[in-house]
Amino acid sequence: QVQLVESGGGWVQAGGSLRLSCAPSGIPFALYVMGWYRQAPGKQRELVARISPGSSTNVADSVAGRFTISRDNSKSTVYLQMNSLKPEETAVYCCSAEPLSPRVGQEYWGQGTQVTVSS
Repeated sequence: QVQLVESGGGWVQAGGSLRLSCAPSGIPFALYVMGWYRQAPGKQRELVARISPGSSTNVADSVAGRFTISRDNSKSTVYLQMNSLKPEETAVYCCSAEPLSPRVGQEYWGQGTQVTVSS
C-alpha cells in the first residue's frame, strides 16, 4: 500500500522557518517527481514547488528565494525548507508523487500537514 507521510508542520511566527518532510512508501521513489502543494481555507490548491528525480526544480514565484525543495533519493524523502514565512501562507501543505511515465504507476497525494503562520 502506498503512503505519503508528511511531517514538520506546525505553528510559527511571521518571519520564522519550518522544514517539511515527506517520506513515501510503496513507490519507486527515484522514478517519481515529488511536489509540495498548499491549500488555504477558501482558496484553490496551488503548487509550491516540484523536484525531479535528478533534482531539477521549479518553484512558485511567490516563494522563490524563501522556500527550497530538495530530495534525498537514498532516504526516499523530499523536503521543503520554508523561510521568512508570511501569515498568508497559512495552509495545509500536501506532498505529491507524480510518476515519470504512466508505466511507472499513478499519482499519489499525502494527507497534508497544517502550517500556521501568526502575525
